[in-house]
Amino acid sequence: MGSPSEAGRLTVALIVNGTEHPLLIEPRRTLLDALRDDLALTGTKKVCDMGDCGACTVLLDGRAVYSCLLLAVDCTGRRVTTIEGLGGEQLDPVQEAFIRVDAFQCGFCTPGQVMSLRALLDETAAPSDAEILRAVTGNLCRCGAYANILRAGRLAAEIQAATGRDHDAAISRR
Repeated sequence: MGSPSEAGRLTVALIVNGTEHPLLIEPRRTLLDALRDDLALTGTKKVCDMGDCGACTVLLDGRAVYSCLLLAVDCTGRRVTTIEGLGGEQLDPVQEAFIRVDAFQCGFCTPGQVMSLRALLDETAAPSDAEILRAVTGNLCRCGAYANILRAGRLAAEIQAATGRDHDAAISRR
């Protein structure tokens, strides 16, 4: 939890994409709102604001979570990774795979889908189709690009195995 400060706000230190960000926020502020409004990281999408769509998925200590359901103060000192934090000089294998197999149409759900698959590949190097589908089950795509999202998950695992590029390696280079 953060420290008390002016007008009921708390000072919290969010570690986002490898950088610590001290913020003065209301205790009720969600991680999603802190990312988008306070840190201008708008790749994480605000859609349902109820944990139903997955567009706000980020990694919290390497685990895929809905940022709209978490209070920012509860994330103090924990590692938050957003879509902006993937890759670096090169695209993350999941991002590269999405591009190569056209796994997005409107692109609105894409950041959440990518983050869910990134979490899966961080845990399972060669996931089955069932594991890929399970990883993105909580991410709704209104365009219906699910077949290509599954293909992207397979291809991302292949790219990661062939190149050794993964999220943890990209973070350690920073």
